[in-house]
Amino acid sequence: MAAPPRGNTGHSCYLVTASTFQKRQLLQSDRMADLLVNVLLHYRQQIKFLLHEFVVMPDHFHLLITPTESLEHALQLVKGGFSYRARKELGFFGEIWQPSYHDRRVRDIEEYRAFREYIHMNPARRKMTSNPAEYRYCSAHPRFQLDDLPQRLKPVA
Repeated sequence: MAAPPRGNTGHSCYLVTASTFQKRQLLQSDRMADLLVNVLLHYRQQIKFLLHEFVVMPDHFHLLITPTESLEHALQLVKGGFSYRARKELGFFGEIWQPSYHDRRVRDIEEYRAFREYIHMNPARRKMTSNPAEYRYCSAHPRFQLDDLPQRLKPVA
């Protein structure tokens, strides 16, 4: 079942979670995880959305994202773009994603910080690393320079 339409969500930041088909560990290989990170960065560079934080886990991903058009369009680009490239570049022809995704609008700076911590600690909770900055598929890794905190969430000086 597809996500219900939410209208223009271009000025809100969301925590988004999407899972692989039947929670299979399709993203556990470096090739698949690297490709998903590449897709995220590609559409971010095209300014289809602002990408604040992310983590790619073997069977799901989490994003802190601000869409420029709609949340549905941003996730269609990510999930559809990844599926297309996995078929074309990696020869993967199976089902990849569960239909739909879970999203939650970020209401304030405290919630943003809690979601960022949740994203960064996800690999540690799954015992994949003890230091989130060492996990290659997480925005906590020093190789990533992502978009700044959304303006409406910035603390007043």
